[in-house]
Amino acid sequence: MILRFLIAVCIGFMPVALVAQDDEGSLLDLLGEEEPTQEFAKAGFKTTRIINGHSFEMNSHGVLDFKISHRFGRLNGGAYELFGLDQANIRIGLDYGLTDWLNIGVGRTNVNKTYDGFVKLKFLRQQKGKKNIPISMLLVSDMAINSLDVPDPPTGEYLFTNRLSYTHQLIIGRKFSESFSLQAMPTLVHRNLVPTPDIENDVFVIGAGGRQKITKRLAVNAEYYYVLPDQLEPRFKNSLSVGFDIETGGHVFQLHLTNSRGMVENQFLTETTGVWGDGDIHFGFNVSRVFTVHRPKKKHD
Repeated sequence: MILRFLIAVCIGFMPVALVAQDDEGSLLDLLGEEEPTQEFAKAGFKTTRIINGHSFEMNSHGVLDFKISHRFGRLNGGAYELFGLDQANIRIGLDYGLTDWLNIGVGRTNVNKTYDGFVKLKFLRQQKGKKNIPISMLLVSDMAINSLDVPDPPTGEYLFTNRLSYTHQLIIGRKFSESFSLQAMPTLVHRNLVPTPDIENDVFVIGAGGRQKITKRLAVNAEYYYVLPDQLEPRFKNSLSVGFDIETGGHVFQLHLTNSRGMVENQFLTETTGVWGDGDIHFGFNVSRVFTVHRPKKKHD
């Protein structure tokens, strides 16, 4: 009798147990014991660039980012040059998200008629929850091609490889709060051709950049790149840029001041000649417009 009673009780509780197992999340909610969820850091910067250099943000899978960058002449050109507005350099680029963690991009600037392309890989993403990762880490590799005419007469044999330069950068960033983000950028620039044999082909640079959000749609950005000593000619300086980001729906406008004329890595990292104290400052802007050209399929549970 006792055995039959125990079997009947177990059979009676089986449907309840099955329902309880299926509705475990609801019971945990009632008990105040929610399962930990994974929360990823988002929008540390308003776009994938701080000013000249890359930020730790990425374009999402299927998103195309059309970028137009302008750098006017130097402010100390005076009224005759309309404080630099009579001159302008431009870069037009396209960045695309192959996945959420892999981006590619191409561009062209009139500075040395340079074409450039890059690959950007995020291999660590800041997150908290079941797994806590305090920083994001990315790798960026860029190649630039100087397409200026060969000097006439050419100075020695001029190969196509002489036109190439490469930049490899590690980005280590963190979004500290909804308002403040910071990143470091150790960087290596390799130039296949340098002016004289006593100048190194490789240049090591340490960069830092940050954002301070002011309002929902307005932020202050800054970036600085320090070239390690004795790697460049004395006439070249470290790049310093400060500016504002203004978000307007699908556009992000970046207004800034910089001592760098170039907008490709090898240019603003190794060829900046402006001195802030002398007024060698360029007013400039970036315009970013994103388009969704491919909408990834939703994952079903």
